[in-house]
Amino acid sequence: MVACVPIPDFVVALRSKIGQVPLPLNGVIAVVLDERNRVLLVRRSDNGEWALTTGCLEPGEQPADGALREVFEETGVLVWVERLLCVEALDLSVAPNGDQVYWLAVGLRCRMVESDAGVGDDESIEVGWFDQDSVPPLPPHQARCLALALAEDAAPWIADPVWEPGSTS
Repeated sequence: MVACVPIPDFVVALRSKIGQVPLPLNGVIAVVLDERNRVLLVRRSDNGEWALTTGCLEPGEQPADGALREVFEETGVLVWVERLLCVEALDLSVAPNGDQVYWLAVGLRCRMVESDAGVGDDESIEVGWFDQDSVPPLPPHQARCLALALAEDAAPWIADPVWEPGSTS
């Protein structure tokens, strides 16, 4: 099952100049909880796996606005951002078309305001609310976001620094 995930116009314009080389992009991961603390997930159309709502930020777009937009576009659910969960540079990802991306992902905990949950675009084939004990396996960085969202007293997570003085990278 391979679907074409829409590519933002600004990325298409960049790709026309740089090809498929690694491109740094900013994205959001929205952990959406309802009044019963169930988790909103989407089943992705490109790989059939369940995931948190994610998306690419438009140039100049604030992460909270991007999370609100992505959740609504993909699921029809209106949310409010409650707090920051993490900021993380993800490993290089390669899209089915060969495009390479280094994502800087901002994880945000969101609370459902109004729900008419359903598939909102062609990025997913199913949308559902899951009790915490029935969440299907998620990619490690998304599982970490979910754990942080469910922990009421968790501080935002950042990776331990690996840079050392005198290194060149």
